[in-house]
Amino acid sequence: MPDETTFTERELDVMSILWRLGSGTVSEVRAELPGEPGYTSVLKFLQILEEKGHVRHEKEGRAHRYFPTVAAEEAGRSALGRVVDKIFHGSAELALARLVEERPLSRGELARMRRILDELAAEEEEEQ
Repeated sequence: MPDETTFTERELDVMSILWRLGSGTVSEVRAELPGEPGYTSVLKFLQILEEKGHVRHEKEGRAHRYFPTVAAEEAGRSALGRVVDKIFHGSAELALARLVEERPLSRGELARMRRILDELAAEEEEEQ
């Protein structure tokens, strides 16, 4: 497993498909990608991702089936941390404010966010 989970934009497109489907052959991934990329281009991205340790493959007939080896949540945590550090200068408060201003949230999502924030506040009070 790689130490840090980072992806280029196209690698993230490929990983997103594998996370959604659970696995995929080159042809299956290619069919899901926008812009009609060539077969060899998709194969190369999958090979690069495998070299980085983000996917593995199993032989399936004449094809290879690729499986993600890193969870979407792990990649999201790494990517979000980089965004907070580089764009919001380490401020989780600014990142959260931007997130909730830009996207409509359901009552359930808001309740979960409040619960998480309340739990963090309670933990901080216990430490003091």
